[in-house]
Amino acid sequence: MSICIYILFFIFELNLSAIHRMKRTTKQDLIPLKTNSSKDNNYNLYPHHSLAKGSVNSGYYDLADQLYGNGTILFEGYVGVDWDEVTSQLETIFAEKEFSVTFHHTLSFFNDSCVIEDMVEPFLGSDDPIFGHRTSLSLEDYLDADKLKAVTQNENTDYNIFYGPGSSLLGIKGMLVYFDIPKNELQFRMRSGEVNNLGLDAPKPPKKAYKHFYFVDWIVLNKEKKKLLPNIDIFVDQQRSGFPTFASGDVIRRGLAEMSKSFFRVRPWFEPGVWGGQWIKEKIPDLNQDVPNYAWSFEMIVPENGLLFESDGNLLEVSFDLLMFQEKESVLGKAVGRFQDEFPIRFDFLDTFDGGNLSVQCHPKPEFIKKEFGESFTQDETYYILDAKKGADVYLGFQEDINPNEFRGALEHSFETKAILDVEKYVQKLPAQKHDLFLIPHGTIHCSGIDNMVLEISATPYIFTFKMYDWQRLDLDGNPRPMNIERAFQNLNFERKGNVVQNTLISKTTVKSKGDNWQILDLSTHPDHFYKIERYEFEDTIEIASNNQCHIMMLVEGTSVVLEVDDAHQGTFNYAETFAVPAAIHKYKLKNRGEGVAKVIVSYVKDEAC
Repeated sequence: MSICIYILFFIFELNLSAIHRMKRTTKQDLIPLKTNSSKDNNYNLYPHHSLAKGSVNSGYYDLADQLYGNGTILFEGYVGVDWDEVTSQLETIFAEKEFSVTFHHTLSFFNDSCVIEDMVEPFLGSDDPIFGHRTSLSLEDYLDADKLKAVTQNENTDYNIFYGPGSSLLGIKGMLVYFDIPKNELQFRMRSGEVNNLGLDAPKPPKKAYKHFYFVDWIVLNKEKKKLLPNIDIFVDQQRSGFPTFASGDVIRRGLAEMSKSFFRVRPWFEPGVWGGQWIKEKIPDLNQDVPNYAWSFEMIVPENGLLFESDGNLLEVSFDLLMFQEKESVLGKAVGRFQDEFPIRFDFLDTFDGGNLSVQCHPKPEFIKKEFGESFTQDETYYILDAKKGADVYLGFQEDINPNEFRGALEHSFETKAILDVEKYVQKLPAQKHDLFLIPHGTIHCSGIDNMVLEISATPYIFTFKMYDWQRLDLDGNPRPMNIERAFQNLNFERKGNVVQNTLISKTTVKSKGDNWQILDLSTHPDHFYKIERYEFEDTIEIASNNQCHIMMLVEGTSVVLEVDDAHQGTFNYAETFAVPAAIHKYKLKNRGEGVAKVIVSYVKDEAC
């Protein structure tokens, strides 16, 4: 390394040392600035879509270079962005160029915090620790009409920068720069008390803050982001303290269009849990190992995951919803009429290897989730057993002689007295083996047992779990986990019992089509599931027609596969990685790069006539 590079690195470190770095309550590593060029078969934590050279830049100095010459600039953005860092860094850089700058914070034009708290209260479920109702509010509702009359620019300064959520609503025209952070980083900052909910003066406790994010802030800000997307001049990824990455709006919009006509994989993220296991830690060695377990992997949970773009090795993350806002027709094809810009299917991991049982639970009926929580469709699930130890089990459906009143009494007694519940007296316990598929439509009592690695294939809603019994354990903070016995009994289907479970809730496998060295297996789902599940098994190559549906896939057996869309679009995916082919791709090929038979699980929306 030359002496000049050493000097530049030293200056950079001095500059960063003056920055207040936002605290993060997590063991997860911060996303690197540069991609890892490793070509091994390890699970890739940072999948990305490559852009043309020079498309992604980094650092506040380079960002300032893009701002010069624009006297009025609007810094729109998401809750959780570190605006103190953004403004202090740019103010210093502008001063070095002998430019004067006036910063105007949008919070000064918001309603008072107490007014906002009253406004959002109807959507927060009162004292419910988990659930609220999707808000009908828009960002305009947060602004004070009288304060807006006082919005003016400083005519005695070179630059006026209006920053914060709502800057584009102030009636000021200027260059539009959008600052964003991923949902996982937002939550890591929130857990450290670094982030307030939108418009509030002080942080809430983490669980209340998350509920507020989910049912109010994310909806309000996503609505505004969707509206602004066609007109954003620069996108900024602000998740790395002191070192943002950014690209022009045109570059990001072109990248989204390219992605919608090739393939994509979201950036996964991982969380420990009270029942979490050791499979993820062992099989994904690039993860931080300094955690007791990993319970979840958010493989493709669209409201939480982001998409990575890369240029010259630099990584920039945008929220997945941008792809849906701009390219929903290309992504969903014939399913777009039903789901619009909501991505309908999710993949995630539930790891109980050497861990614990999940809570005994069920999910809401469609009419219940719409009325009570404002969701447009419900949480119909399946458990695909990616891996299992000998003797692993899944709890699913009721015993033939179930007595609902007796069961409820036993649950309430257990909750009140902390007595151990004899779960198997009421709920069936079924053996689980690798590649089994268990069907869990709404209202079905269920939970994974110990020593399973579950690929959960489900409708996208993901927090609407009504726990009835949790084996008398505390959460990771040492507090009792909230139960929802009353809501569960408003949704439980007591007809799913006895032989009905064997006949309707355990998937049946049939051969859909086959050829030389390949076959497509149909893994039956329940009539309540709006999605199909298939498995491709092939030794060399298999060619697939999408039938104008988005295909979400995972390699569940084998080393890696190559996806070929056309000569210009090819990607390699390793074991246990989730990836998707949009409906705009009519045909694609998968090629096995390992020995033996490759097995790829596939899910897509059923045709509505089915």
